[in-house]
Amino acid sequence: MDKRDESGRDARRRFLKSMALTGGGVAVAVKLGQAAAATEPEGQAAVDKATEDYHVTQHIRDYYARAQF
Repeated sequence: MDKRDESGRDARRRFLKSMALTGGGVAVAVKLGQAAAATEPEGQAAVDKATEDYHVTQHIRDYYARAQF
């Protein structure tokens, strides 16, 4: 074998190792980002979010009246 073949093989191995480490690092970063995004807001923002989705309208009042809750 020629010396160039061995250095090319070593460079290729270093490249593949670095790609594997980079891929693992990206996976960890994505997982940490998802965990951080999954946390709920605290304080008044959490209360505002909970109440902004549900609005009691006349239609809902009529339904409750008929359903006899």
